Amino acid sequence: MPRKLEELAEEALELKPDDRAELAEKLLRSLEGTSDAENELLWLAEAERRLFEIQSGQVETLPGEDVLRRAAAEIS
Repeated sequence: MPRKLEELAEEALELKPDDRAELAEKLLRSLEGTSDAENELLWLAEAERRLFEIQSGQVETLPGEDVLRRAAAEIS
Protein backbone atom coordinates (compact mmCIF):
# COMPACT_ATOMS: atom_id res chain seq x y z
CA MET A 1 0.00 0.00 0.00
CA PRO A 2 1.45 3.40 -0.91
CA ARG A 3 2.53 5.42 2.13
CA LYS A 4 -0.08 8.17 1.62
CA LEU A 5 -2.84 5.57 1.36
CA GLU A 6 -1.52 3.79 4.43
CA GLU A 7 -1.57 7.05 6.40
CA LEU A 8 -5.13 7.77 5.28
CA ALA A 9 -6.21 4.27 6.31
CA GLU A 10 -4.62 4.69 9.74
CA GLU A 11 -6.42 8.01 10.21
CA ALA A 12 -9.72 6.52 9.07
CA LEU A 13 -9.38 3.66 11.55
CA GLU A 14 -9.15 6.21 14.37
CA LEU A 15 -12.62 7.55 13.53
CA LYS A 16 -15.68 6.60 15.57
CA PRO A 17 -17.49 3.54 14.17
CA ASP A 18 -20.37 5.63 12.78
CA ASP A 19 -17.96 7.96 10.99
CA ARG A 20 -16.00 5.00 9.58
CA ALA A 21 -19.23 3.48 8.29
CA GLU A 22 -20.20 6.77 6.62
CA LEU A 23 -16.76 7.05 5.02
CA ALA A 24 -16.91 3.44 3.80
CA GLU A 25 -20.33 4.08 2.28
CA LYS A 26 -19.07 7.17 0.45
CA LEU A 27 -16.06 5.28 -0.89
CA LEU A 28 -18.20 2.39 -2.09
CA ARG A 29 -20.67 4.76 -3.76
CA SER A 30 -17.76 6.39 -5.58
CA LEU A 31 -17.05 3.05 -7.29
CA GLU A 32 -20.62 2.37 -8.40
CA GLY A 33 -20.26 4.44 -11.55
CA THR A 34 -17.36 2.47 -12.96
CA SER A 35 -17.86 0.43 -16.10
CA ASP A 36 -17.03 -3.25 -16.42
CA ALA A 37 -13.89 -2.31 -18.36
CA GLU A 38 -12.81 0.12 -15.62
CA ASN A 39 -13.49 -2.49 -12.94
CA GLU A 40 -11.40 -5.01 -14.88
CA LEU A 41 -8.51 -2.53 -15.08
CA LEU A 42 -8.79 -1.78 -11.36
CA TRP A 43 -8.71 -5.48 -10.48
CA LEU A 44 -5.79 -6.06 -12.84
CA ALA A 45 -3.85 -3.24 -11.18
CA GLU A 46 -4.66 -4.71 -7.75
CA ALA A 47 -3.50 -8.17 -8.84
CA GLU A 48 -0.25 -6.73 -10.20
CA ARG A 49 0.31 -4.78 -6.97
CA ARG A 50 -0.21 -7.92 -4.89
CA LEU A 51 2.07 -9.97 -7.14
CA PHE A 52 4.79 -7.35 -6.78
CA GLU A 53 4.42 -7.40 -2.97
CA ILE A 54 4.81 -11.18 -2.96
CA GLN A 55 7.75 -11.24 -5.36
CA SER A 56 9.56 -8.44 -3.53
CA GLY A 57 9.12 -10.14 -0.16
CA GLN A 58 6.94 -7.38 1.28
CA VAL A 59 4.28 -9.95 2.16
CA GLU A 60 4.44 -13.62 2.97
CA THR A 61 2.05 -16.14 1.49
CA LEU A 62 0.49 -19.00 3.42
CA PRO A 63 -0.48 -22.45 2.17
CA GLY A 64 -4.23 -22.71 1.53
CA GLU A 65 -4.55 -25.68 3.89
CA ASP A 66 -3.14 -23.57 6.75
CA VAL A 67 -5.55 -20.74 6.03
CA LEU A 68 -8.54 -23.10 5.95
CA ARG A 69 -7.40 -24.81 9.17
CA ARG A 70 -7.06 -21.44 10.94
CA ALA A 71 -10.43 -20.26 9.66
CA ALA A 72 -12.11 -23.47 10.82
CA ALA A 73 -10.50 -23.12 14.24
CA GLU A 74 -11.69 -19.50 14.52
CA ILE A 75 -15.32 -20.37 13.83
CA SER A 76 -15.40 -23.50 15.99
